[in-house]
Amino acid sequence: MVTLADVARHAGVSASTVSYVLSGKRSISAPTRERIQHSIDALGYRPHAGARALASSRTDILALMMPLRTGLYMPVMMEIAMAVTTTARSHGYDVLLLTGEEGPEAVRRVEGSAIADGMIVMDVELDDPRLPCLREAERPAVLIGLPTETAGSADTDGPTERAEPDGLDCVDLDFEAAGARCVEHLAALGHTGIAVLGEPPAVYERGTGFAARTLTGLRAAADAHGVGLLHRPVDGTYAAVAAAVTRVFEERPGTTALVVQNEAAVEPLLALLRHQGRAVPEDVSVVAICPDQVAVHASVPLTAVSVPAQEMGRLAVERLVARLGGEAARGTELIAPRLTERASTGRAAGAGAPGPSVSPVRSAEPVRSAELDLPASPAATPSSSDPTEGRRGRGGR
Repeated sequence: MVTLADVARHAGVSASTVSYVLSGKRSISAPTRERIQHSIDALGYRPHAGARALASSRTDILALMMPLRTGLYMPVMMEIAMAVTTTARSHGYDVLLLTGEEGPEAVRRVEGSAIADGMIVMDVELDDPRLPCLREAERPAVLIGLPTETAGSADTDGPTERAEPDGLDCVDLDFEAAGARCVEHLAALGHTGIAVLGEPPAVYERGTGFAARTLTGLRAAADAHGVGLLHRPVDGTYAAVAAAVTRVFEERPGTTALVVQNEAAVEPLLALLRHQGRAVPEDVSVVAICPDQVAVHASVPLTAVSVPAQEMGRLAVERLVARLGGEAARGTELIAPRLTERASTGRAAGAGAPGPSVSPVRSAEPVRSAELDLPASPAATPSSSDPTEGRRGRGGR
């Protein structure tokens, strides 16, 4: 095994000079640094990670806090994690994955043990209990998500940045604008009755930020366009989707469009609509908020606002690396939503042809956005078998 002393002999310098170049503790002339680097490359020297960490107080490790909680859709979480890992490696960092639901204790453990140089925090809640510990920590942190105290309206023409006084960096999709974009698209097609199949109830109960912010955007846009909106949290099983959709059409028979923010519910929903004899989009239009691969590979290609999981992971790492390089926190950066039209949306029945920039007609007494409601009990589920059995994936974000 090649040692530091071997590098020093090859470069014609002292071992301490090689050590200073590796640690950066002292300024070494450019020609000497280049000679040492040439020797390192020629000999294939790899510094001992533990010794280097002791010498420099750096581990070259980033901690990724990804608690595996009920209701989360794992494929999206893992796509973000993979983007974090590959981007970190391109900057010379490894990633330590923390999946426990430890909350503030996990932050204190990383900070107290110095096992990582910085932290990336996922599944951010509106009132996240980890925030006080993150502010007090010496190690920088970046949130993939947006707590209440940093949330606000975003400029949807491009990524939005706002400096925050608490020294925290946040990156995320602008979920509030994403919800509004779904309603605006459907309203422009003449739909005046929209139902939302949301995340599982547990996601809303713990105040998960992305779900709550989407609902805020949906309701605001529905009010602005005079559109009736009904929201139903739902688990991603066929039985739960069937119970919720059956209840929606019973309570609001004028519903002509559905917005889905629950990747696991997509195929159960499309199978149920086929089973009920409802054609998409002729009878019911469907818009989703989901990754492109879910929308494109659905049994009916879905009009959707893309969840840019890879971009979110990449931005989080780049922010954290910049902080480790001495940059100050830059606040919040929201990715503008991108809606792609596919085969699942069309004109509402009887709405007529669209005119230039014509807003949907406001009814005399529009139905206001419904308050958060739990799905109907399984007893209300149709007795038919599950057409998606054996095909659907289970998981959670």
